[in-house]
Amino acid sequence: MARELFAGVMSGTSLDGVDVVVADFAVPGKACETLGAAHLAYPSLLRDELLALQQAGNNELARAGAAANMLAELYSDAIARALAAAKLEPDAIVAAGVHGQTLRHRPDLGITVQLNNPARVAEKSGMAVVADFRSRDVAAGGQGAPLVPAFHAALFGRRDMHRVIVNIGGIANITDLRPDGSVRGFDTGPGNVLSDLWCARNRGTPFDVQGAWAATGKPNAKLLDALLAAPFFHAPPPKSTHRDKFNLEWLEARLAASGIDDEGENIQATLVLLTARTIADAIRAYAPDAQEVLACGGGANNATLMKYLAAEIAPRKLGTTADLGVPVEQVEALAFAWLAREALAGRPGNLPEVTGAKGKRILGAIYPR
Repeated sequence: MARELFAGVMSGTSLDGVDVVVADFAVPGKACETLGAAHLAYPSLLRDELLALQQAGNNELARAGAAANMLAELYSDAIARALAAAKLEPDAIVAAGVHGQTLRHRPDLGITVQLNNPARVAEKSGMAVVADFRSRDVAAGGQGAPLVPAFHAALFGRRDMHRVIVNIGGIANITDLRPDGSVRGFDTGPGNVLSDLWCARNRGTPFDVQGAWAATGKPNAKLLDALLAAPFFHAPPPKSTHRDKFNLEWLEARLAASGIDDEGENIQATLVLLTARTIADAIRAYAPDAQEVLACGGGANNATLMKYLAAEIAPRKLGTTADLGVPVEQVEALAFAWLAREALAGRPGNLPEVTGAKGKRILGAIYPR
């Protein structure tokens, strides 16, 4: 039986590392099947540089170029590991979809920047690479994100159930999959980004493993109200966001303005509740009839966040994509493998009803093998 093999590479806003999958899109009766996967954590030097490059700095063009080369090496190594897990050679893969690391995302200014060196990835990996997925949608007046809802529809959509997929990375977004086949989606606000930053500042670790520190705290209602007052949460979709809007400076300004001097664990619990509340508010406002909510992304491994989210969306059922056989860490990488496939087939990858673009567009720049 003929196979249609693609790799997907994702490194998200959380800056925790690189996830790669190798998938077959020609399996009868299935949208795709994962054959191999790999995860490589960011070396601390690269992670620190990527965090620094989120803001303007000295000699940033040269530094960004050097970081892009480091990323390309890491992407290529992760691809090789996923291929080894799948027992495949590079020439078996049609192409790899490589999203890149977002440094700036201001679609209101027509700007979105994903740090990458796809030519270097193509050279080292020995396969064609599709990259720069967001730019065409932004050029067409769209948000350039989220781009995963079309794939969510192919993988998780059902005619007998109203389902919502919640991706909780650094930023959180929802995909509303209605039984009539229509799809909506948008960023809801910070996923793990603020709680990760607060944990790093107070505990010296890049994230709160399983939400254990947050579980020792109690949410501060005054702070939560101050954070929820941010205009982004009340703006209608289409909308997307990034660290440009939600960052440590944003949080500290609101702490200072509110005169809040609370324990670190209570603020951490508040930030986790902020993520759960804004996701739930989005579902209540735009998918009130949803019967089931499935979480994916790193946030799905945060027990405290999942506890808060389950309470916020009740009586709707909360599960994860792993319940359907798709590990929570693999969903976005699979989506970019799928987007690479769509690009090479000459099919649009965006949904204008999600991003607000003027129309459907073929996404991605192609770097041949």
